Amino acid sequence: MKAKLLVVLLGLAFFYSSCDNKEVKQTDQIVDTLSKAVATDYKMMIVAKLSLKPEKVKDFIAAAKEIIEKSNTESGCSFYQLYQDPYDNSKFVFVEEYTNQAAVDAHFAAEYFNAFGPKIKDMLAEAAEIKIITVANEVIK
Repeated sequence: MKAKLLVVLLGLAFFYSSCDNKEVKQTDQIVDTLSKAVATDYKMMIVAKLSLKPEKVKDFIAAAKEIIEKSNTESGCSFYQLYQDPYDNSKFVFVEEYTNQAAVDAHFAAEYFNAFGPKIKDMLAEAAEIKIITVANEVIK
């Protein structure tokens, strides 16, 4: 079923390239709707890289403990982990896995999630690099 939806999406993308503006808008809406339908069934991962001011590392770790503990209790969260670079202790990576897009949306709506950004804003040496990944196929060896 998912493979068929992906084929439909590709067909619509091809159709998109040969349409006028009115048809393009309708096709955009269809593709967006189908994309959301397909994506909601897939596991989602988030990788967030952070670079901190060296003097703020301890404060950051203390602040991160709350969001890690609470996120790991969310029903759709498979895991929520923080890693510190062993070569540069001011660099961190959050690695998160969720059962689907709805679980990510619930995480983003959580009060503690929304409080975390402002709490660590002055601790960051640069803007965070955040990637949200849809896992369509997972191979475990």
